[in-house]
Amino acid sequence: ALTEEELEKKSTAIIEEYLFIYICFILEVLEMLFLFYLLLEVLEVAEDMEIDIPHIWLYLAELICPMLQEGGIPMGPLFREVSKPLVPLGKAGVLLVEILRLLCKAMSHKKVGAMWRDAALSWKDFLPEDKDANKFVTEEGVEFTLGEECVRKSSKVTLSPEDISRELERLLQEKADNQRIFDWVEANLDEQQTSSDTFVRPLMTAVCQSAIIGENPYKVDATEMTQRAKLLQRYINNEQKELQALYALQSLMMQLEQCAYLLRMFFDVLYDEDVIKEEGFYRWESSKDPAEQQGKGVALKSVTAFFTWLREAEDESDSS
Repeated sequence: ALTEEELEKKSTAIIEEYLFIYICFILEVLEMLFLFYLLLEVLEVAEDMEIDIPHIWLYLAELICPMLQEGGIPMGPLFREVSKPLVPLGKAGVLLVEILRLLCKAMSHKKVGAMWRDAALSWKDFLPEDKDANKFVTEEGVEFTLGEECVRKSSKVTLSPEDISRELERLLQEKADNQRIFDWVEANLDEQQTSSDTFVRPLMTAVCQSAIIGENPYKVDATEMTQRAKLLQRYINNEQKELQALYALQSLMMQLEQCAYLLRMFFDVLYDEDVIKEEGFYRWESSKDPAEQQGKGVALKSVTAFFTWLREAEDESDSS
């Protein structure tokens, strides 16, 4: 048993440790509150700063995100407070989208969407009165903030091929990750649309176009194509779709007038990343579809060496 003196020392040590932890907690809270009020001052002049600092909203989002993580300030009160000076300027939605995108990199889209809904947040509270909230959500790719019923409703809206192409190009230009693109597709297109040529072709065109770098000569960013391989594989999942994807690439090369070497670069990476199988390449090579013959001859000549290599590799595999 502990003596009275030992018991007193132990009790004092426990109390001191508790006080130390409590003081640290209070200091962390005070530091967060201090940063929060400094942030509010910056938000008052953020629109003026946008002229000199184009990415000001992303930078502010990077400051705000840690406040939401690790048991910080709840999303509801934080979003409502930081938005107060921005709603009249029409900039609240811009900032919140940047914050949500950063959060999605640290946790799942599903969890971030649940946080938004649990906080009873509504886009209408953060957007100008004349702004269509549903259209904004779709254009910004934050459909995960909507409830299941809203997602189902939005998926019923039929987008034209031009709309699909435009949205895919925008997402890729913004360097959206594959998951964000999957979310956009799931929220806006049904299975019939995603399995059609009007989706596969613009998807292939947009991805390949986003991977072209440099100018005279152009080059293929193999790293970008590798990152997008899973995106392409999900929707280019049979020989017919592979053929349509290659037709789209053929058309893009014709537009760029760069078939001589650029198409070969794309063929190499599409084969290496298992996006297009051997049969898909052979089917494109032998295709006689009258609607797809424009630019086909030039394209074929530019990848003669690729098909020679492909057949030799196949022969070696068969002989072994």
